[in-house]
Amino acid sequence: MTAVRVTYDDAVDAAYVYLSDPQMARPRVARMYPCDPIEVDGMINLDFDEEGRVIGIEILGAKSKLPKYLLESAEMLNG
Repeated sequence: MTAVRVTYDDAVDAAYVYLSDPQMARPRVARMYPCDPIEVDGMINLDFDEEGRVIGIEILGAKSKLPKYLLESAEMLNG
């Protein structure tokens, strides 16, 4: 099973799902692509590295977009 790092900041209700190797330094985001704002309320952004690989997913309004268990198990950023 592959471990995926998830962070959550409940002060701003934002989560981040890291899709890069957790053993490596955090890759630099070269480009951000907002997902269809009509379909997802403009609250999900995909981050890509310089080689065009998806390295992370930012979810704003995370309480309405992610399951409760995932947010409860996420690394808390503000507390």
